Amino acid sequence: MPINEETCTAYTMQELEEELQREQNKEKAFFSFRSTVSLLIVVAAVVSLLTLYVLPVLRIDGSSMEPTYNENDVLLVFKKKDLKPGDICAFYYNNTVLVKRVIAVSGDTVNLDLEGNVSVNGILLDEPYLVEKAYGHTDITFPYTVPESRIFVMGDHRSVSIDSRNTVIGCVAQGQIIGKVLFRIWSNGNK
Repeated sequence: MPINEETCTAYTMQELEEELQREQNKEKAFFSFRSTVSLLIVVAAVVSLLTLYVLPVLRIDGSSMEPTYNENDVLLVFKKKDLKPGDICAFYYNNTVLVKRVIAVSGDTVNLDLEGNVSVNGILLDEPYLVEKAYGHTDITFPYTVPESRIFVMGDHRSVSIDSRNTVIGCVAQGQIIGKVLFRIWSNGNK
């Protein structure tokens, strides 16, 4: 059978090696892409599990924690139930997440005078985080003793905050607590 020079292509050894190298590079690129995508999926899953079960991320809605936190600030919360006075905590209230400062824990007696001065167990609190003190939306009788397995919370913007001073919110039960606010991840920059 005669060989037609127009249809026959002769490859040199160098051309064959270059073609083989291109094919191997394609396989390496595909493997690298697949590995990167797999790694990103695993990282996303781990981050999702962490934010769901260990370190939830929350956004402030409202002004009850000003000036400490402003509306739309994004906070990182550590899931823990053992809170102490001064901690800022996140908790569930009627399918909403609220953020307030822990003022007192179970068995503590809280007192609030008409000028907004807070004392716990007879000791006046030093509250440098407040811009102004206020009696606020209060419908409980002081002095008030915090019930067992509950915490007494107040917002830092006392004149607008609805918190444990009002029976609408009341003291927060252990089962409502999400955890302690660790820090602000992002600030809206308003204040």
